[in-house]
Amino acid sequence: MLMSGFNSLVGLLFIGMLVFAVVAFVFAAIAREDAYRAASKQSKQFWLIILGITVVVDLLLPMLFLQIAGLIATIVFMVDVRPALQQVSGGGRGGRRGSSSDGPYGPYNGGR
Repeated sequence: MLMSGFNSLVGLLFIGMLVFAVVAFVFAAIAREDAYRAASKQSKQFWLIILGITVVVDLLLPMLFLQIAGLIATIVFMVDVRPALQQVSGGGRGGRRGSSSDGPYGPYNGGR
């Protein structure tokens, strides 16, 4: 009984890793090619290949080492590359671009 519960937990983990990789792949696919160059990140093709391999490994090859390597690549994309692409593309924060006087809580008005 304990092993069946553990196996179902591991199965849910693998499904979560697959969904996370698919979401990252979609984000990589919809970003513009020039945004990757402007953000000084690897090319769009590079990330599509890495994340595509991750999705295929998660679907077809239940090898934990490869799945963990793919998870690390997915986390790097989502934590480092995607925010840089959004910043270069003007995305994030409701799609508006902030001015140079914007602070973390809105525009800075000089204490007035």
